[in-house]
Amino acid sequence: MNRTEDIYEKLYHPKGKTIMGIDEAGRGPICGPLVVACCVLPCGYQNEQIYDSKKLSNKKRELLYDVIREVALYYKIEVVSPRIIDENNIYQATKMAMERLAMSYPVDLVITDAMKLDIAKEHIALIKGDQKSIDIAAASILAKVTRDHIMGGYDLMYPEYGYKSHEGYFTKRHKEALERYGSRSFYRFSFEPSQRYRRQ
Repeated sequence: MNRTEDIYEKLYHPKGKTIMGIDEAGRGPICGPLVVACCVLPCGYQNEQIYDSKKLSNKKRELLYDVIREVALYYKIEVVSPRIIDENNIYQATKMAMERLAMSYPVDLVITDAMKLDIAKEHIALIKGDQKSIDIAAASILAKVTRDHIMGGYDLMYPEYGYKSHEGYFTKRHKEALERYGSRSFYRFSFEPSQRYRRQ
């Protein structure tokens, strides 16, 4: 079983210092929202099952989603619309959402999954943070499950697109659906494939 290293948790938690982990889901897809989440777990909290959301099964993510919301000192989930992504570009939209979350709750350290922020708080951009920090891993699960629920809703409304299988990524099946039906209002039109198949 994979387990987060928790380097910073091991340094900060014994001193009673809190850490906020921040991560996102949905930077790469051509449709649907970007979801950014933060999580502050209690000092000393351990759960070997909490790890990078991409490495977990859907069932395990759903179970951990409930566990995390129950045990967290604080968590917040921000859904960033395709319109905001188109207006600011995906990088800036992600950064702005993370900065808002970082300032939403008082903690001693903010750790993001490889995203540098401009904030007035001690902050570390940790590469592969969702595999190295339980706080980031918890945030990654909150973000991923939330986005999966949203894409599942789109799948119910438009089953012909197959959103549940490709999650909005530009796969062969998704391309075939776009060629036949065109893109919908919740696509990111600053992303070339969405623009190419935009319905007039």
